[in-house]
Amino acid sequence: MMTIRVANADQDTSMLTQHNCAMALETENKILDPIAAQLGVYGLFDRPQFGFYLVAEVDGKPAASLMVTYEWSDWRNGLFWWIQSVYVKEDYRRKGIYRAMYAELKRMSQSQPTPVCGFRLYAETDNTNAHKTYRECGMHVCEYLMFEESNTQAG
Repeated sequence: MMTIRVANADQDTSMLTQHNCAMALETENKILDPIAAQLGVYGLFDRPQFGFYLVAEVDGKPAASLMVTYEWSDWRNGLFWWIQSVYVKEDYRRKGIYRAMYAELKRMSQSQPTPVCGFRLYAETDNTNAHKTYRECGMHVCEYLMFEESNTQAG
């Protein structure tokens, strides 16, 4: 039996930190500092105005998680929900868990006080399995390139 719920700090911080570290290693070959990663998870719980985590459990065991952050669109007078830090444990992949989580996000978006105008995410270029899943859920590749500059003053 699968359940999907909004995460909470007391119950889920350790698991979310583990998922984030595993996802970074698997998709980007990056080893995260687990203390910094845990502080990052706590940081979102401490700042709910920035977003939330969603957790999928199968038979009471965590199977997947994702984070949603918010981006205001002045063009659309609404929020984009950015889906980030998607991690599905290996034993649970290709079983429809992400699809169910995405459907739950869409359902949740309908009852928000601020309109949710769409959903966005970014994926590693070579992560073709994820690309297939996102397309199967109705998402499409955007016509934007992503640029980044790290701020060494921020953690």
